[in-house]
Amino acid sequence: MTVSEHPFERLTPDFVMDAVESRGFRCDCRTLALNSYENRVYQVGIEEGEPLIAKFYRPGRWSDAQILEEHAFALELCDHELPVVAPLIDHTGTTLLHFGDFRFALYPRRGGHAPEFDHGDNLLIMGRLLGRLHRIGATRPFSHRPRLDLDTFGRESVSFIRENFIPAEYHDNYVALTTELLHILDELINAVAPRYIRTHGDCHAGNILWREDAPHLVDLDDARMAPAIQDLWMMLSGKRRRQSLQLSEILEGYSEFLDFSVGELRLIEVLRSLRILHYSAWLGRRWSDPAFPHHFSWFNTPRYWSEHILELREQIAALQEPPLQLP
Repeated sequence: MTVSEHPFERLTPDFVMDAVESRGFRCDCRTLALNSYENRVYQVGIEEGEPLIAKFYRPGRWSDAQILEEHAFALELCDHELPVVAPLIDHTGTTLLHFGDFRFALYPRRGGHAPEFDHGDNLLIMGRLLGRLHRIGATRPFSHRPRLDLDTFGRESVSFIRENFIPAEYHDNYVALTTELLHILDELINAVAPRYIRTHGDCHAGNILWREDAPHLVDLDDARMAPAIQDLWMMLSGKRRRQSLQLSEILEGYSEFLDFSVGELRLIEVLRSLRILHYSAWLGRRWSDPAFPHHFSWFNTPRYWSEHILELREQIAALQEPPLQLP
């Protein structure tokens, strides 16, 4: 490997098929790269069988114990008959596989379409699913996977951007705004004192497949300890009135299986702020991966930082607003 080569550049179609065949399958030479930036994910055709999904983990991101804990959570949810796409268990009883320098997992392929959250019944169904998921997630904590907290998503992200990316002309504004923002977030999190449970962690429309009139959850790669509202707020959209109605539908279904602490509604803008900070740092940390400059060419431009500064100001204003109220 040359100094400039990124590890993922070694994931050629031949390498991917060799990895899959090392587990006893015979590939039919059809491979399709799927949209994934943090890891690399491929659909691989199998002779005399359904295609498989092969997920190759980004080196250095998760430990083996953290990946196995994610897999165990997915399998636990499946054992309780939740519609979650979990990794396959091989003949040795493991889900985390190795080939060359890579760790990977195999999944069954599941079809489906994006959820339509404009329909209240779909939000009710999603609420029931997440209520069931959180009822299981609340039974015990993760031992190895991290928490979604102010340090990892907030302070560390701000420090990384401040030290490595923010242009000089925006430096003072960025420091002032993030200092104020982090202080507000700290006060709100302490005031709410949320309960942390095992969550999907990244429950947005892109990680939900709707098939056979029901949602199926995919990609628990960001599963972590977090407040329950983390798995709910990304399904909300539009003006406050619309979000309140959406939330009411979700919680109607959710509460059939688990009580929801309404105090966590105060955390919606907190979690949105942390996601904004973390996303910017995530792009910066992955900039040496050739896929990122190619697909996110707008990052680290003067326009991006100008809009980011504005977004931080808007978040500070949003945090001053009262939380969403249920109708």
